[in-house]
Parts: sequence; C-alpha cells; structure tokens
Amino acid sequence: MPHLVLASGSRWRRQLLDHLGLPYAWQSPDIDETPHPGESPGALVHRLALTKANRVAEAWPHHLIIGSDQVALFDGEILGKPADLAAARTQLARFSGNRVRFLTGLALVDTRRGEHRVCHETYDVVFRALSEAEIAHYVAREQPLESAGSFRMEGLGITLFERLEGDDPNTLIGLPLIRLCALLREAGMDPLGDRASPE
Repeated sequence: MPHLVLASGSRWRRQLLDHLGLPYAWQSPDIDETPHPGESPGALVHRLALTKANRVAEAWPHHLIIGSDQVALFDGEILGKPADLAAARTQLARFSGNRVRFLTGLALVDTRRGEHRVCHETYDVVFRALSEAEIAHYVAREQPLESAGSFRMEGLGITLFERLEGDDPNTLIGLPLIRLCALLREAGMDPLGDRASPE
C-alpha cells in the first residue's frame, strides 16, 4: 500500500505528482471552497489546501496526505473557476494585456504523527493583448471550466501569454513540486532516497 496520498481528483495534479516517481494513491475531497468574509488570498489557499488534506486523512492512517488549492488575483479580486464559458471569456478579456497573480496553497498532513505543514507559492502571468476572436477560439477549444483564471497552462494556455514570472512553473498548474519535495524531505520521504516510503 502506498504511503503517500494526493487529496485531489485533478488529473493535472496527478500527472505532476507522477514526475516524482513515488507510489501514491489519490482520493477526491468534497469541501466547500467559498471564501470566508474578509479572508485574505493567502489565508484562503492555506485553509482550503489543509481542509482538503484533512478531509481525506481520516481514511488514510499512517500516510502523508497532500492537499493543494489555487486562486487567481486580479485588480484586488479573488477569482476562482468560471461558472460557464461566457464567464471564462469575460475573465480572459479582463486579463488581456495585464498581469494576473496565482496563489497555490500546499499542505502536507502526516497522519502518523498528527502533524501538518502548510504554505503557498505565487506565480505571475503577463497576458499578451488578446482579440475577441482569439479568446472565443481558445475557450471553445479548451473548455477551461475547471481552472482558476479560465486557462490551462498545460494546454493551449501557453499561447495566451507574453511572459511567466515565478520560481516553479508547476505552481501555475496547481502543485508546486519544488516546495512539495522540500516538505516531503522534512517528513522523512526523499524522492531521491533509497526508499520511496517514510519511516
């Protein structure tokens, strides 16, 4: 049985975690992602990432549970996933020629010791000037309804940008692997070690 569990139903996060070559299980958590009144973006992604991990942790004793959540920030507003394709087109039209910041929360819950670590990473995207036709074609082809900010970096989203700014491009997809590797090492699981499971 694997000693690592990803608290997510996202195939994109699973594809990222596959890069580490560690055995793991995954389970999709069911939580309310509504922001609390006055909650800061950083506090929001911390809470949601930890809530996802804790929701799944109940079923996985003696495991390390990974939780992650992401929001987009633009013009002082927290943006989540678009409600429909029209909302996706509206979001991208607002982003055209502008900078958007993404915050990705990351939690690692150790059910063996009753401990957890939580942090977040930021990544900025500068959109090029986009025409209405480009936005319409992109949204029709990608159907980005499950993505904060209405685009998928791992698909045609790359065609929307002028440049990307940040430490770990995996952050933009939804699972900051550099920081995750650091948390795993702190918890006794080294992806480059002789053993792929914690003590």
